[in-house]
Amino acid sequence: MAKSGTYVGIDNDMFGGMTVIGKIIRDARVFGLIDESETCENWNYAGIDGLLEKVNAEWDKYGCLVSQLPEDLFLRHQRIHGEAVKKAREAGWSGEFETDDEG
Repeated sequence: MAKSGTYVGIDNDMFGGMTVIGKIIRDARVFGLIDESETCENWNYAGIDGLLEKVNAEWDKYGCLVSQLPEDLFLRHQRIHGEAVKKAREAGWSGEFETDDEG
């Protein structure tokens, strides 16, 4: 169990990890900033924020567009995010959480 003020880890996060922090972690994996097995469980939120800054710096290199990623990163992005979506859907996630305020 995560201590107060620390992240629960992507594997224990809500909606199968389909949260803002989960996306940061998946993107960090894509860019090789963390190992693909790193869940960030028990990281403090300052550490997550630092990871976000690194992820944003990487995205800036490619205009924040998946389509602009070099082939190796594009394929890794598709695999990592695709596997996460599949796992989340199997756990009951439908994507409505991300769009329920749109209308």
